[in-house]
Amino acid sequence: MKKTSKSLELSGKTITLETGYLAPQATASVLARTGDTEVLVTIVEGAVREDIDYFPLTVEYIERLYAGGKIKGSRWVKREGKPSDDAILTARLIDRSIRPLFPKEYKNEVQVVITVLSVDGENEPDVLSMIAVSTALNISRIPWKGPIGAVRVGYVKEKGNGNAEFIINPRVSESEFSELDIVCSHTKEKTIMLEAGAFQVSEKIVLDAIKKAHDETKKIIGFIEEFTKEVGQKKQGISQDSVLLELIARVEKNYKEEIKSFISIRASKESTNSNEFSGLIDKIFEEEKTANPEISIDKKLVAKAAEYILFKGIREDILKKGKRPDGRKIDEIREISGQASILPRTHGSAVFQRGDTQVLTVVTLGSPKLEQLIESAEGEETKRYIHHYSMPPYSVGETGRMGMPSRREIGHGALAERAIISVIPNREKFPYTIRVVSEVLSSNGSTSMASTCGSTLALMDAGVPIEKPVSGIAMGLMSDVFGKTDNYVILTDILGLEDFSGDMDFKVAGTDTGITAIQLDVKIAGLTIKQIEETLERAKVGRMFILEKMQKVLPSSRMQVSEFAPKIEVIRVPVEKIGEVIGPGGRVIRNIIAETGATVDVEDDGSVTISGTSEDAVAKAVDWVKGLTREVVAGEVFEGTVKRILPFGAFVEVLPGKEGMVHVSQMSTGFVKNPSEVVTIGQKVKVRVAEIDEQGRINLSMLFGEDANQAQKHQNVQSPKSMHPLSMQFRRERSVIPGKPAFRKRGSFRSQSGPRFNKKPY
Repeated sequence: MKKTSKSLELSGKTITLETGYLAPQATASVLARTGDTEVLVTIVEGAVREDIDYFPLTVEYIERLYAGGKIKGSRWVKREGKPSDDAILTARLIDRSIRPLFPKEYKNEVQVVITVLSVDGENEPDVLSMIAVSTALNISRIPWKGPIGAVRVGYVKEKGNGNAEFIINPRVSESEFSELDIVCSHTKEKTIMLEAGAFQVSEKIVLDAIKKAHDETKKIIGFIEEFTKEVGQKKQGISQDSVLLELIARVEKNYKEEIKSFISIRASKESTNSNEFSGLIDKIFEEEKTANPEISIDKKLVAKAAEYILFKGIREDILKKGKRPDGRKIDEIREISGQASILPRTHGSAVFQRGDTQVLTVVTLGSPKLEQLIESAEGEETKRYIHHYSMPPYSVGETGRMGMPSRREIGHGALAERAIISVIPNREKFPYTIRVVSEVLSSNGSTSMASTCGSTLALMDAGVPIEKPVSGIAMGLMSDVFGKTDNYVILTDILGLEDFSGDMDFKVAGTDTGITAIQLDVKIAGLTIKQIEETLERAKVGRMFILEKMQKVLPSSRMQVSEFAPKIEVIRVPVEKIGEVIGPGGRVIRNIIAETGATVDVEDDGSVTISGTSEDAVAKAVDWVKGLTREVVAGEVFEGTVKRILPFGAFVEVLPGKEGMVHVSQMSTGFVKNPSEVVTIGQKVKVRVAEIDEQGRINLSMLFGEDANQAQKHQNVQSPKSMHPLSMQFRRERSVIPGKPAFRKRGSFRSQSGPRFNKKPY
């Protein structure tokens, strides 16, 4: 293939596609570029997989740190490891956009690999990758009903005038001000995939964003088609499986009603395997083998035919009779229940149940230093709200392998996280790192939305002051794919069986104000704008119904965090005072931690985070830090503690970690020969700040009122200079006491009988 390159101007940015140079042995390869962001997409077609009954498509999204000029931060491991969560989510995004357009009869293994080669920090590689994958599939010989176009749409309000505008493929710097982040994939006529996070925006804004995206993706599709005309390969044909079609016809004629009798049984389980249905498959297999010995069939083919008939029966019942597998109305939501404070020692917990779907969610609160650090080619970032999702095999009544989270689990956790993150309070209001874990205990439809609802309850139970509660619902679609008409029915709160047999899984989460997250998967060639609008309207009604049920369980967030959660306070100190908090070699901050039992973390911007399991420990540490950085002024009065006693006075701690000195002349109106006669170590004494000398030292007095005035007059008669024992003036005027060492210079003296040596005089 000759080297070919073409460019498209889209919303002020240039998209360049190139093929015929890199990865020549792949079935198809495309190099795509926007700005200095560049990705390489390769597609390889393998052999037919006879051992599986699904389309063997795999999408791998590979992030290389060299793309951003980075070397892995680990000291021991420099090679990139397993895919990051972001890489897995991007791969899922691409998979969901292209999978529905492969012919149902096509069973060859297809592997799509996207390698991020360069990132510029402004143009994100995910949407560019989707365009490149669409192009590579379209120019390949692989049968595919594309191309598709993909864009990201942002929604930014202008400050002051309230005007707003949609931005196509916003730069990273522009995304920071966007209230909506939605990625849309389209064919020329329909919407294939949606993925969105939002700050409680209305259904109208979402719909307008999808329409705006479709206008732009049509330009991309036209561009890909022009590119394909130059370098595209001839598509290979796909033949129908005649044996399967004939088997379906025979089984439907002889066993249709018997198969349909299992619809209600299967409706109560997400598991696609039941002993009763397996028994029916065995029966059909044996009878077909006896009746048609000349035809070679196996149980897998019989099971496939029976499932086809079962799903067709479900679709016909809904479209013609309005009858759902579990007997509900088209817009009816299953029974909802919930309970908070399930677990005794966790910081927050709740169970949310909708029909047979049951999710336990647990919240753990931690200090800000426990934020998750994420390393990527674009740089490092931190996450303070983390949502993890786990769906073990027992949740669908099956055995299975346990271990690392699957891509599905990572995707469902990310969706629930996106649904709630917009209502999480900012760091200034709630300075905790928050980890939420959703344990799916029973699954039969939309566990991700159940996780969203359960997480809202658990967060409120933990005392997290979320802005508003969030609920979520999954919507389905049954269209007349057999009759080839435009007839369709939108289903509210779909079962697992309705998801398997239907045409879409449209999840919508939000508050009573607006939408916070959307995720759309389809099994057909897309949805019309009318279908999307109708789905959003019905989803809103469903969300409001679920929110009402949730608020009966827990109307609002608890006023305080759990007694088992750490107590956290964040204070700010002047940047120039950070050194005083830390101390020489960290001595001061270590002393604070040791004395109070609290954890103290100091940031470069002057923010000091103090956390601990005890409120008293945190309060003591806060007072200590504030005392270290507070400016003491002359005239202030304190209740201080005597810390040290020296021959010329006593040092009194007036604030945590901050001491001043009371000279003997300021202890009493009379002559004080020994300070120990007046004060003792540990004694609480009332002191007044007499002055702050030129070196910032605090001089204290225990005299008040007329006593203080008389002492001041007496001191002025004796010497007008500062009488602080550490001042040079005091050292020069102090008389030499017989038998005692005489001062020669600061920090050293000579004894009358011994050699000179360095030592402080106090």
